[in-house]
Amino acid sequence: MANDAFTEELADALVRIQRLIRRRLRGGLTVPRLRGAEVELLRLVEARPGIGISEAARRLHLAGNSVSTLVNQLVRDGYLVREADPADRRAARLLLTGAGEKRLRDWRRRRAELVDRHVSRLDDADREALRAALPALRELAATLHEEAEES
Repeated sequence: MANDAFTEELADALVRIQRLIRRRLRGGLTVPRLRGAEVELLRLVEARPGIGISEAARRLHLAGNSVSTLVNQLVRDGYLVREADPADRRAARLLLTGAGEKRLRDWRRRRAELVDRHVSRLDDADREALRAALPALRELAATLHEEAEES
C-alpha cells in the first residue's frame, strides 16, 4: 500500500511539474504559444532531420493524421519545411527552418531559466536529492518509452 502511495505521488508530482513549466513558459510570449506536441515534433525533427511523418507519428506515439495536422500548422507558421523524399516522391521529409531553430533555442533558454530560478531556491540537500534522482528518472522514462514502443 505504501508503494501505491509513492507511485501515485511520483506520477502526480511529475505531471504537475510539467504542467506548471508549460503554463509558465506561455507567459510573456510575443508570438503564439507552441503546444506540447508541437514542441515535441520540432525537437524530434531537430534530432532527426528528414524524418517522415509516419516515423514521427510512431516515435511520438501519436496517430498519423494528428502528426499531419501538427506538420501543417508548423509549416504554415514557418517552423517546418515539408520536402518530397527523393527516394519516394509520395513521402514527405521534414526539416526545421531557421525560424523553427530559433523558436526551439528560445524555448530551451526560457525553460532552463525558469527551472534554474526555481531549483536555485531549494536548499542544498533538496538540490542534491534532485541531482541524485536524475539517473532513476531517466531510467523510468526509458522503460516507459520501451513499453510504448512494444505496444
